[in-house]
Amino acid sequence: MNTSHITTHILDTGTGKPASGVKALLEAQEVSGWREVAEGRTDSDGRITNLGPEAVDAGVYRIRFETGPYFAAAGVETFFPSVEVTFEVKEPAQHYHVPLLISPFAYSTYRGS
Repeated sequence: MNTSHITTHILDTGTGKPASGVKALLEAQEVSGWREVAEGRTDSDGRITNLGPEAVDAGVYRIRFETGPYFAAAGVETFFPSVEVTFEVKEPAQHYHVPLLISPFAYSTYRGS
């Protein structure tokens, strides 16, 4: 299997466990709007290691995480039905890891390695 240029990992900080089964959509910003690049779903470890192609061009990208269905399946009310993380790829040769920490009423992200 090929390695994706962009990967992600979601941790549910409310439970202290990986968030499995969360759908994520990777999009690239273009002059006319956003273009879908790839789609994935977190595995049992909360990871998507194949979100996108082996390489992407420099530019602005976003990942939209569908967190509402994840919390609904757990019977947990949430304030955020989805989370969008927008980031810039400046050096296309690098790998970009975009982790997400979620709880029902808060989220945070950072540039991972």
